[in-house]
Amino acid sequence: VFCLDRKIKNLIMNYLNEEQVRRNISSKKRIVIKVGTSSLTYVNGKPNLRFFNSLACQIMDLQNRGYEVVLVSSGAIAIGMPLLGFEIKPNNLPQKQACAAVGQGTLMHLYERFFHEYGGKVAQLLLTKGDALNPKRYLHASTTLDALLALGAVPIVNENDAVSADEIKVGDNDTLSAVVASICDADLLIILSDIDGLYDKNPSLHLDAKFISYVPEFSRAFLTMAGDAGTARGTGGMATKLKAAEICVRSGIDMIIANSHLPDVLMNLIDGEPIGTLFLAENVHPQMKKRKIIIGSTIKGKLYIDAGCKNAIVSNGSSLLPAGIVKVEGDFQEGDSVSVFYENEEIARGITYYDSQDIQLICGCHTEKLTAVLGYEKTYDTVIHRNNLMVIK
Repeated sequence: VFCLDRKIKNLIMNYLNEEQVRRNISSKKRIVIKVGTSSLTYVNGKPNLRFFNSLACQIMDLQNRGYEVVLVSSGAIAIGMPLLGFEIKPNNLPQKQACAAVGQGTLMHLYERFFHEYGGKVAQLLLTKGDALNPKRYLHASTTLDALLALGAVPIVNENDAVSADEIKVGDNDTLSAVVASICDADLLIILSDIDGLYDKNPSLHLDAKFISYVPEFSRAFLTMAGDAGTARGTGGMATKLKAAEICVRSGIDMIIANSHLPDVLMNLIDGEPIGTLFLAENVHPQMKKRKIIIGSTIKGKLYIDAGCKNAIVSNGSSLLPAGIVKVEGDFQEGDSVSVFYENEEIARGITYYDSQDIQLICGCHTEKLTAVLGYEKTYDTVIHRNNLMVIK
């Protein structure tokens, strides 16, 4: 009896924990939403216009409520296939890329049409794996996403399938969405698909498969639950979604897998309804989210700063401004990683917006004088923005 009571108590506690976590979803501010090919198109490759309309309406309603939303969208190849006379996805890479090139334009036209109906504006970003792995390109992708969100646009991201070869491909948009969530420092990733969420085994093959609504701690053992790829039109399946979940939770980002065709699925998820499978993020220190692009990068130079600048960075979480820099060492370019020193102590590392020669010119310079000193219109007010600066403790 004691064991039974303990099990019941644990189940109740887990339920309460999930309920609390679900309630907290409404406090997320920056959300990445990924939608798959099977949700956007019919079996014949034609677009599901009703779904496009619902998706645009829900995202704009979230934006009206104060949320920032990035959309990662599949569908370019599938939409391009019937336009080029293909009934099934071609195996030939150039033909796939041709479908993507034709389909991407049509896909964006559909998004522009439906978002415009609800007063929205959209922007297209086509990424490759290199944009996530190269610090300079990572920096620019992050800055562009920040600027678009600040200006009220909805960035629509897809892999650049028209030019991507295997060695530069992310490979699937589930993984891409997790990478985008990391790049833009999102609070939540929602993957919308044609499945309800995670089961302990494939529900298509096992009638006794049990649905898992909450994963408070991610384990690689979950990968054994994954089946094969999804539909013939898409590239994903549960395996890619679990890979995305691992990226997210290790980066401090919550993730949800949910059925895209549930009525008002996005609004209900944000309102805390127990829909889909929720993967709880690890408690990652905000500074450590940046470890991959900063700690893992080769340090190309050093910046020495004064006491006031040190205090602003360490105590106040400030960006590194030119006025606080007293000396530059090394030969480095924009987008390189550099160390920040106060006297003989390294206090931070980060990715610089300016090269070493320009920083030599603007050492000790106040923001309003940057353009005159540089001899060209300043690109940024900061040398290292706080989002790309990690304090060494």
